[in-house]
Amino acid sequence: MPPGFSGRGPMEGSRSGRAGIRGTWALAALVALGMFVWVAIPVVLIRPFEAQTPLGIALAYELRQKAPAVTLGGLVLLLPLLVRLARHVTRGWQWVPLVLLAALGGFPAWFARQNHFEWMFHPLSDPTYAPATLVQSVDDRDMVVAVEIGGDAVAWPVRQMGYHHIVQDKVGGVPVVSTY
Repeated sequence: MPPGFSGRGPMEGSRSGRAGIRGTWALAALVALGMFVWVAIPVVLIRPFEAQTPLGIALAYELRQKAPAVTLGGLVLLLPLLVRLARHVTRGWQWVPLVLLAALGGFPAWFARQNHFEWMFHPLSDPTYAPATLVQSVDDRDMVVAVEIGGDAVAWPVRQMGYHHIVQDKVGGVPVVSTY
């Protein structure tokens, strides 16, 4: 066999061989970047404490809902491209962009299955209670979310709920979720 010929296709040094690998790099980068953008758009559009448009919210929820399927499909497309590129790696440094490209595709596939809002706003895990006369951290003018079920009454201070945004609890033996 002539030098530089693998027997699997055009000679590696030929123009058509280089163009094919360049095309594979471009397609793999496009797929990975597309997955990244698909997952990043909802993160950018849905930001707590900032004004949001109805169109932005609708788009973010639509993309977020479809993100697991889209990123799974992206991985199905990306993996064979990465395998093809890995077969053409001849120098150690060439693994670096290949690994970065795999990470650029893998990260969105993982992130699409996460709820990053829970990372920012941890749910209040163990609400505790005391009679209102004994609580010093709540002022008489503070707003509260109050619930009474079956003679059992609780009140969660909005100021304390502000970070958590949600309280899961039982009132009168009934599971409740409170938010404001």
